[in-house]
Amino acid sequence: MDANMLFSARGLEVALPDMAAKPVFGRAPLIPILKGIDLDIARGSVLGIVGGSGSGKSTLGRALLRLIEPTAGTILFDGRDITHLDEAALRPIRRRMQMIFQDPMSSLNPRRRVGAIIADPMQLHGFDGIDGRIDDALDHVGLPRNFRHRYPHELSGGQRQRVGIARAIALKPEFILADEIVSGLDVSSQAQVLNVLAELVKELGLTLAFISHDLSVIRRLCDHVMVLQRGVIVDYGEADRVFEAPSAAYTRELLDAIPLPDPRQANW
Repeated sequence: MDANMLFSARGLEVALPDMAAKPVFGRAPLIPILKGIDLDIARGSVLGIVGGSGSGKSTLGRALLRLIEPTAGTILFDGRDITHLDEAALRPIRRRMQMIFQDPMSSLNPRRRVGAIIADPMQLHGFDGIDGRIDDALDHVGLPRNFRHRYPHELSGGQRQRVGIARAIALKPEFILADEIVSGLDVSSQAQVLNVLAELVKELGLTLAFISHDLSVIRRLCDHVMVLQRGVIVDYGEADRVFEAPSAAYTRELLDAIPLPDPRQANW
């Protein structure tokens, strides 16, 4: 494996139970979600994973982090095969790979203040100097330090999402998976969160996988783009190439669906 690659997957497949189908021998039949995925994510790069609903993009992200068990294939993190590691062996690795969730209202405990929310994973992993690390994390995401005393419901959607980012980076991870984290935000808040992520990639040397259904968001942030359709990679390459010369008709459909900033630019 290339030492510059932080994440690699080969022949990755995931099949999940179809709970709506009639059980066979007492078990729900499996539905193939991912079908032979090969990918590489270089250190310090940002990979955009894009596709429509049901394309398998969120399943792919969770499989990489071993939150979903792969059915077949291999996953390497920093050169180590983590495909079949048990939870005890995964625990020290999990600190190095973190996730930011789509809905901060459901992923942030509403009964805990921001400071405690950021502190929880650090306490779990036995970090020292947690109080100072909370301030540092808030500084990195552009939130005032006194926000540590607030509850999630006292914050705007964009502020809550930045708390989610602060919680992730407080552990000093090498890799972050961001799953549709700006899809529920207004345009202004989207821009602020994307700017925060771009700065963190530069400042902290983060490697990032950014999942979205919106190619206009992907284009602002990502070095490379992977396009998924029904669990299969249909386009994959440097962002400029994918946007300027897409190799799949599905990619072109996604590009054509990007809203124009000025309706007068449309070729009617």
